[in-house]
Amino acid sequence: MYIRKSTRTYQGKKYTNHLLVESVATPKGPRQRVICSLGNLAPAPRQQWLVVAHKMESALQGQRSLVGEEAKTKSLIGKAQGGKRAREKTSASAAIAVDIDRVEMEQACEAGSVHVGHQMWRQLRLDQILHRAGLSQRARRLTEVMTLNRLIFPLSEHAMADWVRRSAMADILGEDFSTLNDDALYRNLDKLHPNREQIERELAEQEKTLFNLDDTLYLYDLTSTYFEGQVLTNPQAKRGYSRDKRPDCKQVLVGLVLDRDGFPKAHEVFDGNAQDRSTVEQMLQVLEKRTGKRAGSTVVVDRGMAYQENLDQIRAHGLHYIVAGRQAERDQWLDELEQQDDWQKVIRTASPHNPDQKKTWVQVKRLQRGDEVYILCRSESRQQKDRAIREKQQQRLLTDLERLKSRIEKGRLKKTGKIQQAIGRLKERYPRVARYYRIDYHSDHRSLAWQQEGDKRTKAEKLDGSYVLKTDRQDLSANEIWRTYILLTRVEDAFRDMKSPLMERPIFHHLKHRTQTHIFLCVLAYHLLVTIEQRFLDQGIHTSWWTIRQQLSTHQVVTVVLPSMNGPILKIRKATTPEPTHREIYQTLKISQEVMKPLKTWHEATVDSD
Repeated sequence: MYIRKSTRTYQGKKYTNHLLVESVATPKGPRQRVICSLGNLAPAPRQQWLVVAHKMESALQGQRSLVGEEAKTKSLIGKAQGGKRAREKTSASAAIAVDIDRVEMEQACEAGSVHVGHQMWRQLRLDQILHRAGLSQRARRLTEVMTLNRLIFPLSEHAMADWVRRSAMADILGEDFSTLNDDALYRNLDKLHPNREQIERELAEQEKTLFNLDDTLYLYDLTSTYFEGQVLTNPQAKRGYSRDKRPDCKQVLVGLVLDRDGFPKAHEVFDGNAQDRSTVEQMLQVLEKRTGKRAGSTVVVDRGMAYQENLDQIRAHGLHYIVAGRQAERDQWLDELEQQDDWQKVIRTASPHNPDQKKTWVQVKRLQRGDEVYILCRSESRQQKDRAIREKQQQRLLTDLERLKSRIEKGRLKKTGKIQQAIGRLKERYPRVARYYRIDYHSDHRSLAWQQEGDKRTKAEKLDGSYVLKTDRQDLSANEIWRTYILLTRVEDAFRDMKSPLMERPIFHHLKHRTQTHIFLCVLAYHLLVTIEQRFLDQGIHTSWWTIRQQLSTHQVVTVVLPSMNGPILKIRKATTPEPTHREIYQTLKISQEVMKPLKTWHEATVDSD
């Protein structure tokens, strides 16, 4: 044995340590094995180190007494003996006599979903992306924790810290989260906010490389997300058209751009009362910052963003468009829609993300008008839907007209101006059916009357199930244009995933930047979700993250408590053996089945007092 000096520098300060080591023979030649650390205090003048080491070796072998040694040498020998006993206990732990009647298992935590989320985080190289964005190691770790929470068991920041401690997050990430609190999570939102653009840009590029994605098609749509509370400090929180059926709550709009395969390319948060059409130019600018100038690519949007000004904006960015024509545009094609020739039948196959979807058909017809191509579409399933919506709105309109008439006749509503305003509100509420009703108020007789205009209703019935697409792409067939437009449903699928199971709504943050970062975390979690589902699709397996998460819930990390017959207790923290379902999931995702390295610790036996 001999003594070796070791030094290292940390944060500009130099630290010294002395180690008692011995040489051992290995198949690869002699190697040094540390017996114990002697601390930062030199044991003796350097020329006497070998003498001290020999004394310590003799003492460890029991060949001499400590009597007569100086106090410092006794202390060092005591450290060495303690290190030797610890090594002997560790080496003997593989073969100890266990009191099987006292074996227990404790601290069981769900690990499978955390393991999958962490491995997907690594595959997307998100830690490196966050590092290049300037986030510290602690901020990167907290960002991963917050993102995995949204993916696995979404909670508010206030409740998130407790969930982290209940899960196997600490075991898998190798971090101590015992002191984690919601203040640290809120502060991390503040650090993450200014780096969203760079992170999203690099992440999209990483996914493009990893999955060989096509970036020549952009699918853009909007949804609303509502708040709990009055939200007085967020100027973006406003009341508007609620896709969540919560007009009583303030909201923001979330714009999302996906590629052909459903991977996010860019997102943006807009005022809650913004019109769809007003977001197009800003979203195009955001998309260009995230992906660069992609001239010749095609943007697909729905009819709410199909105004001429929007098409001009898309062309001004050097992009093509495929859009759904607005309702008013559809009426001019009534004659062509009624003709029975030149129609092509197209079968709509099930979405890869929704394999149980019923196959439907649609008829398409291609027409050229100047520089634009129009695709007339007639859908059997949509015809039934349009008819049901119209009949439902018609019944509601007639019911509300009867109520308004009763208020007028009973004298509860007298002023002509107020009555006309009430009629106008009903027309705005039921635009699909109010257009083929003539509603008149006769102030002389104080009576309200309405009459259905049959020709307009007949025309509406003929248009049931029909819609119009238009594009400036001259190189695509009617079939190709229709199938490309239908990809827009993938944005709807993404919004459904973000709202459930990722629980984007309701939002409890009342500050603008924290609201935006909360939505950004949901987008990050969706990146992980779509990556997981894409791995399965690549293997021809149609499933959802919700299903996978349920299957993984039974793969856990536990502490096995092994009381030895001679007193000490050995505790082994390790993952349970993966079931066949778990192994299939890990194999499909190309990740290890080993959730964590087993951790062994010795504890003194406790004596119960009566």
